[in-house]
Amino acid sequence: MDSPVAPQTLELSLGGMSCAACAARIEKVLNRLPGVEANVNFAAETARVRYAPELADQAAIVAAVAKAGFTATPRIARDREAENARKEAEFAAELRLFWISAILSLPFLAQMVDMLSGGMNAFAHHAEWLPRWLQCLLATPVQFWIGRRFYQGAWSSLRGGGANMDVLVALGTSVAYFFSLAVVLLDRHDLHVYFEASASIITLVLLGKLLEARARARTSAAIEALLRLQPPTAQIEQDGQLVEMPVAQVLAGMIFVLRPGDAVPVDGEVLSGESSADEAMLTGESVPVAKATGDKVFAATVNGDGVLRCRATGVGADTLLAGIVRLVEQAQGGKPAVQRLADRIAAIFVPVVVLIALLTFLGWWWLGGELAPALVNAVAVLVIACPCALGLATPTAVMVGTGQGARAGILVKNAEALELAEKIKVLVVDKTGTLTEGRPAVLDVRTAAGVSRDEMLLLAASLEQASHHPLAQAVVAATRAAGLEPVMPEGAQAVGGKGVSGRVSGRPVLVGSPDFLAEQGVPLPDDLLAPLLVAALTPVGVAVDGRALGALGVADPLRTTSKAAVARLQALGVRVVMLTGDHPAAAARIAGEAGISEFRAQVLPGEKAAAVEALRGEGLVGMVGDGINDAPALAAADVSFAIGAGSDVAIEAADLTLVRNDLNSVADAISLSRATLGKIRQNLFFAFIYNILGIPAAAFGLLNPVIAGAAMAMSSVSVVSNSLLLRRWRAGRK
Repeated sequence: MDSPVAPQTLELSLGGMSCAACAARIEKVLNRLPGVEANVNFAAETARVRYAPELADQAAIVAAVAKAGFTATPRIARDREAENARKEAEFAAELRLFWISAILSLPFLAQMVDMLSGGMNAFAHHAEWLPRWLQCLLATPVQFWIGRRFYQGAWSSLRGGGANMDVLVALGTSVAYFFSLAVVLLDRHDLHVYFEASASIITLVLLGKLLEARARARTSAAIEALLRLQPPTAQIEQDGQLVEMPVAQVLAGMIFVLRPGDAVPVDGEVLSGESSADEAMLTGESVPVAKATGDKVFAATVNGDGVLRCRATGVGADTLLAGIVRLVEQAQGGKPAVQRLADRIAAIFVPVVVLIALLTFLGWWWLGGELAPALVNAVAVLVIACPCALGLATPTAVMVGTGQGARAGILVKNAEALELAEKIKVLVVDKTGTLTEGRPAVLDVRTAAGVSRDEMLLLAASLEQASHHPLAQAVVAATRAAGLEPVMPEGAQAVGGKGVSGRVSGRPVLVGSPDFLAEQGVPLPDDLLAPLLVAALTPVGVAVDGRALGALGVADPLRTTSKAAVARLQALGVRVVMLTGDHPAAAARIAGEAGISEFRAQVLPGEKAAAVEALRGEGLVGMVGDGINDAPALAAADVSFAIGAGSDVAIEAADLTLVRNDLNSVADAISLSRATLGKIRQNLFFAFIYNILGIPAAAFGLLNPVIAGAAMAMSSVSVVSNSLLLRRWRAGRK
């Protein structure tokens, strides 16, 4: 029996959308296809489609979008620069049309100012300074040439079985134009003409679309800025020569050289040289990171003053930068639950508005007995309504928020996680590698009477060079940090999990656990061991010539930022709970140093997941970890965070990846979530209140159609502009 084919993901670039109703229509059409699950992002003009290959294919998906009246182009291997150039060309073309429309509409301005001086009611003082034949001559190209996009969009939408904003604009302006044309042709001087309304509405809507497009382009500015940091070429070493090569042609395994101040072209590993790297653009950390042999360098970061020779390890789509962009775009294409109400309203918005406009027309005609006021008020209802603001409220805020997060080293896998992060009540943290550095270090040195600290360190480190145990590496590192260089031992023999024996400078030396030294007939005195055990440090004994010299206290130290991060989380109203598989004494020491009052020690990986499940009864639970053993608990949490230097399994299981190895990034993520959701709520409030107030005002004759058109055009701009205020968010704030 054949195994089922794994679902495929398709990214589409969409064209022809004019409002949220269009996005809702495309999403509905795609989700009707068998085996297809789609999310449409109106703000980004993209769709993310998951489909079962045995039930659907790319051609069928693209055809379904085309049948609905829109265009779809797969974004596979898309040239971002070419896409941006295409959008800029389209913007320039739209800008030219707007200026032509504005020039043709300008003569109407004087009579509109005089007309509006009579008040909000369009009939209080309807001036006609221009001859009617000239008004018709000016309005006709605006209506049918400049405004053809609205007719084309309306036709495509209606043909596809839906209705969008183009339907409202085309219907409203057509009513005003054709009514005025009939008055001119019938020579009815007892009736007003409204050519200024039809021309001005189209001009103002075009202006609003241009401002909206420019503002929307800024929502992804953070990602575009990251991409621009990657240099176009790399200095590749070939046959002893440096050859400049386009980054797109660099292959994994190639050797590249970084000169002082160079931007790193691809991910790599340092083979030789010493320098530092500015990684702020990836991690948000302003302090340069030291680089030496064996360290990693990342594309788009900037080399310091040294020269580095590196081997390419990640190129093209395999760089950390490319992964960040993929994660951000994936998150931007997702939909938080808060958007669902707006989507449902947008789907039925246009038909409801058309019905209200029809009722307005019939009501005014029946009550007043005059055709002109009834038509104009119906037009005002049609043009004041704006589903765009509803459609842009959530995605623009999510796009800006995830972009700002990426700049701060917070990678959001899905928009739902960003929405939930603000509601976290309990945060479960792992100890090793999350609160602590993740590698042992010598924290205390106890020597016997008359023994030099440096002498003991040098003897211990010299012998420990023969072992690869983490504790042995910690001893060697501490010795070198003290300015001492170990010598090569003779006849070193390691006893697994216990210690090492051998000769250093001809003297017999033992280094290992207290039990190991006792087995060799050199027990450690209690006065050396007791202080280390009380402090929950792991003792490493040292003996020479059959005499105990002292003991080293080794432990995984707390990160320098962990205590402040815990305090910050608690200030945000988050209860911090530590789970660890370590013994109680070590757990108590780290918890005390970090300021955590609640912890559980000797917890197995499976038990961590059960502990997270138990805590979910006390509120929404977040989990942060870095190791393979944290993956079950990360999956069990409502919102999960993976420290960036952690295992691939942990990162895969988490909802958010923190590029920096710093618990402060969790507080930043919660802060970002609160800021983003705050903007979404503001945007939705503005969008709803605008339509709730605007449509009734237009229906009761309190809005001139021109003012209604201007208000409609500006409503979307105001929502996007409000979202852009999120660019003020900075990591490190509450």
